Order: sequence, then structure tokens, then C-alpha cells
Amino acid sequence: MYKLLLCWRYLRTRYIALASIISVTLGVATMIVVNAVMAGFSHEMQDRIHGILSDVVFESRHLDGASDASLHMQKIREVAGQYIEGMSPTAHVPAAMQYYVGGQHRTQQINLIGIDPDTYSSVSDFGQYLQHPENREELEFELKQGGYDVYDHQTDDPSKVVARDDMQRAGWEHRKMMAQYRQPIVAPPAYASDEAAAESDSDASPLPADPFSSSTSNHQATFDPSKEIFTGCVPGISLCSYRDAAGADKFFCVPGDDVTIMFPSAGQKPEPRSAKLTITDFYESKMQEYDQSFVFLPLAEMQKLRGLVDPLTGVANFNSIQIRLKEGVEPNMVRDLLRNRFPEQFYVVSTWRDKQGALLAAVQMETMVLNVLLFLIIAVAGFGILAIFLMIVVEKTRDIGILKSLGASGSGVMGIFLSYGLTLGAVGAGIGVVGGLVFVDQINEIADFLGWLTGTPVFDPSVYYFYKIPAIIEPFTILWVAVGAMLIAVLASVLPAWRAASLHPVQALRWE
Repeated sequence: MYKLLLCWRYLRTRYIALASIISVTLGVATMIVVNAVMAGFSHEMQDRIHGILSDVVFESRHLDGASDASLHMQKIREVAGQYIEGMSPTAHVPAAMQYYVGGQHRTQQINLIGIDPDTYSSVSDFGQYLQHPENREELEFELKQGGYDVYDHQTDDPSKVVARDDMQRAGWEHRKMMAQYRQPIVAPPAYASDEAAAESDSDASPLPADPFSSSTSNHQATFDPSKEIFTGCVPGISLCSYRDAAGADKFFCVPGDDVTIMFPSAGQKPEPRSAKLTITDFYESKMQEYDQSFVFLPLAEMQKLRGLVDPLTGVANFNSIQIRLKEGVEPNMVRDLLRNRFPEQFYVVSTWRDKQGALLAAVQMETMVLNVLLFLIIAVAGFGILAIFLMIVVEKTRDIGILKSLGASGSGVMGIFLSYGLTLGAVGAGIGVVGGLVFVDQINEIADFLGWLTGTPVFDPSVYYFYKIPAIIEPFTILWVAVGAMLIAVLASVLPAWRAASLHPVQALRWE
């Protein structure tokens, strides 16, 4: 009982101990806030990456892909069919996209991706990133009458909605208005070379056509842009927009406008090809790497444009098969099954984590380094506790001698100081946990207040592409931070406690 009484007395009379408690409190609270925010950012990032990439990606190593997606999907089901929820073939190629804006042509490098509109949304979260509500329900590469989002539908905070007034004109009305400035034209085939396109009208737009048709070379048709569209495409939103100084999204072109794409043909001797496409929607994953490079179009049209269809058999090539697994199935296990079945010299099988392994590893390393650095704050508090306890041992040498002469054991004296250290650590950790949780709960309000106070936004959505700071509280993290803080406090009190316990009663009583 005397241990607790003396411990409490030292805690009440030694106000310098408050410095150690505050240090422990700040260290614990900071670690909880940082880990919660890092976990939130990591979760959001992984969700968006996983929303773009399916659980497992089966790819051909050849740029022109492999033949017959249906046959390959059948073989995949024979190997791991019981684990698979759905599959969708794709074809992709590096390309360039060009559109006319501000009196000049703007050209950007892109990844042109052909997808199956009937199955692609079932293997990824592609649909939820589109800007027209009907396309989010069921993707169609068709131009809508209107109704495109004039704000970011992915935010649930009305106070931080980004204005997109330019999208009010998107759709058929905009296309009809733009068609008034040009007459119906005679267009060459969609797959025509640059030289052939140059011979046509400067505003000429290639028509979708089968490049293997015997009559293709002579095919021409009248195309009325006020009534017709070219093959529909869905570019990443950052390819056609920018954010102005006022924080509003401005668009170079909107659904209803036409763009020109340039890409290499398939085969032994690739040739440059170009085609006109009509923007029918935008794709916004909020991952800048994808939003400023991806352009999607129907898989069948992509295969025709590149010449991926065998003219004799009609069987088309594909570049990859996106595979969605059933709930609870481990992607690594399915990946290994497919790797054992398909030769590695022809195919690459990887999980979505494998595709972004470097990025995920960098985030994990950053979190680890931050934890080490922040834990040093608590270590500093530990040295403060060590110094305070050494002072107490020196000042209370005579008192310790009296206790030991009255029968207190060395372990009992040592227990006083260990209990004192444990109490400091527990109080500091407890207050730090509560303070950290409150801070995390109000972190967006605090960020808004600091932004108002300084006149500069602390968390700018135009930079991070999130409208609020994501934070996830993990109970295990809170537990190990609190236990670690108390452990440091106890370890810091071991040396002073051992020194006090080793004092000889006679020498302690003679201490001046």
C-alpha cells in the first residue's frame, strides 16, 4: 500500500512530471493522427487502383496480343473457374489524341483501350467513374441528349462541390450547334492513313468501317455531324479539362465534340493510322496517372481500327483479360494457378497489387519511416522521465534510507519508481489517445479553420483530388502506440529504480 501512496505523493508534488506527461501525450496523439491519415490515403488510393484494375490481369506479352479471347477465357475457367466471378477482354495500344481548341491543334499522348461495354463494368468499378448517370447504370458509347454531371458526383460534401458549368452544354444540342459551322462532308474510312485523310476536307471525319472489307478502298459516304456521331469514346477527364484559379473545372471539349486519334496498325510492319472519334462521356478515377492518359472505346471497333481481326477466320486478337474473383478468394492463389498453366514466355499473369507494387511499397515505407520518426518524440519524453527520476532519487536518498531501515525491501523501493513511471506513461498515453481520436474526428473542420485563419487552404482538393482528408482509425494501431508509450516510460524508470533499490540504508541515512 505504501508504494501507491508514495507514488501518488510524488506525482502530485512533482509538477515537472507534467512536462513528461505532455511529451508522451503529444507523441501518442501525433502518431494516432498520422497513422489514421496515412491509412485513409492508402485505403483511398488502393480503392481507386483496384477500381481501375481487376483482381487478376491476364496479359499477352506481344503488342498485337493473342488470338481468340473466348478460347483463352474458356481455358482460364478450366483452371480456376470455381474462383472467378467474371472476365472481360481488352485491347490497348499507345496512341495520340488531337483536338482543335483556341485556334490551334492540341495533341496529347494517350493509352487507347478497347473494352467490352457489356462486361467491363462487372470486373472493375469503371462505371461509377463516368459522368452521365445512365452510363453509370449501363455503359453505352452513345451520345446522350444531355444530363451530364455539372458537378463532381463522387463528393458527398455539397460545400466543396467543384463547378463544371461547361458540362451544361454537353450532348446532342452542343453537337448540333457546332455542326452549323460546317456542311455535311464526304468522309474516308476510319482506318485511313494520314496521307489519305489529308486529301479529304480539312474537317473530314473518317467513318467507322471494316478494314478487311474488299470494298473498303473505294468506300465513301456522306456524313452529317448534326445527325450522326463517329465511334464513341470515353477519355479521361484530365485530357480535356483544367482547373482555373477560382477552382472551377474548364473544358477544352465536352461530350459531343470530335477528336482525332493516331496509332500504329498491327502486323509485321506497323503503319500509322488515324480515325475520328466522338466523345460520349468522361472518365474520372481521381488518379491523375489514369485520368490524363486513358481513352476508352468499344473493343470490337478497336480491333477493327488496328487490324486485329483475322480476315480469313474473323477471329480477333486481344491484349489482356481482366478477371474479377469471388468474394474472399485470394488473388495470389489464382495468379499462381494461371502462371502454372500458361507459359510465361507468352503471357503475364499478375494481381492488381503486383501491377502497382512499387507505389504501394513506397506508401508503406513512408508510413514506417514516419512512425519511427514520430516515436522519437515519445523517446524524448522517456529521457525526460529518466532525468526526473534520477533527481528524485538524489533528493529522496534519506527518505529511501528510512524506508529501507523500517523494513522496506529493495524490490519494494524499486516498485515505487516503476509504478511512478507506469503512471506517467499511462496518463500521458490515455490523454494522447483521447486527444488524437478527437483530432481525427474533427480533422476536416480543423483544416477548414486553419485555411480560413491563414487564407491558404490546408487541404486543396485540386491537388489531392479528395474533397476531405481521409482518415481511418485502426484499433490495433491505437493499442500498440499506447502500449509502446507506457513501455518507454517504464523502461526510462528502470535505471533510477534500480539505483534507489541498491542504496545501503546506513549510507542513505548519512546522505547530506
